[in-house]
Amino acid sequence: MNARASNQIRSILRQAARTPRQHLVSRFIHTSRPLYQQSQSNLFVENVDEDTIGPRKERLPLNLGIVIVPQQKAFVVERFGRYVKVLEPGLNFLVPFIDTVSYVHTLKEEAIMMTKQHAITRDNVTIEIDGVLYLRIVDPYKASYGVSDPLYAVTQLAQTTMRSELGKMTLDKTFEERENLNVNIVSSLNEATDDWGVVCLRYEIRDIKPPATVRQAMEMQAEAERKKRAFILDSEAEQQSAVNLATGQQQARILEAEGEARAITLRAEATATAIQNIGNAIGKKNGDHAVSLRVAEQYIEAFGNIAKEGNTMLLPSNPGDPASMVAQALSIFKTVNKTNDLKTVKETGDDELFTPADDR
Repeated sequence: MNARASNQIRSILRQAARTPRQHLVSRFIHTSRPLYQQSQSNLFVENVDEDTIGPRKERLPLNLGIVIVPQQKAFVVERFGRYVKVLEPGLNFLVPFIDTVSYVHTLKEEAIMMTKQHAITRDNVTIEIDGVLYLRIVDPYKASYGVSDPLYAVTQLAQTTMRSELGKMTLDKTFEERENLNVNIVSSLNEATDDWGVVCLRYEIRDIKPPATVRQAMEMQAEAERKKRAFILDSEAEQQSAVNLATGQQQARILEAEGEARAITLRAEATATAIQNIGNAIGKKNGDHAVSLRVAEQYIEAFGNIAKEGNTMLLPSNPGDPASMVAQALSIFKTVNKTNDLKTVKETGDDELFTPADDR
């Protein structure tokens, strides 16, 4: 048994001696040269250059007793095929040829581009959708022994979860509730990936492409909605304009009526003041003569305007005798004064206040 082990160690040393020095040093200090995705992992990415995918698997370093672990890397060490520990970043010492680094994981956040896939919505519309998944390995032990390829498993689960979530909503909701859809996908993924040592940070949908016929129908619907909003805005504008015009006309009529009422009040006040002044003037000395003169002037002025505004004329029996017309007007005036004086006496009850007009 010891001879067999010695032969294996000598064969390993001979193989290490044949390895070029530069390659041996790079494996010893582990420069983290990436091994890109395996063929089975490339199944979920189409028409993408291999260099743009990013590292999926790390090169395993050769254990010669000293292993340098870069920052944000995790080396899983096995001894005789059994898990021992996870190396921390920095300088680490191992038992040469006994301890082996079986798994190397990066603890950085990784962005995995999901391939375009077809999904059926709740209203039976087939759409083409793609997205980007952001994840990170938080437990190297579970990532090593919980699943053979954690990143590939998460991407496959993300695809099936996305189809499942899209099947729960209609086509219109997929555009309106894209943020809620992303949250639901991440929540479902984290429930399943807890045993894999992977946490899904976020999922972002890049593009949603419905069929051409559906896009045409959506464009027509959007155009109809825009026209509808335009008609509604036009009708509301006309309604508001009519209301404003009616309000303006109402205010104008109110102001006009208030103006007319004010004018009538002012004219009435002016007329009352004039009558009061005339009455005061008549009560003074020689007031009767002034009234007779004013009546004669108005008679002559009115007689001179006859037949100027119409063809029908009403003439007194003696138009050439203005003195008789003045006397008649004065007699009417005196009769009115007597009537007013009688009313005043009756109201006051004092007979001495009454003085006949002829005795003045």
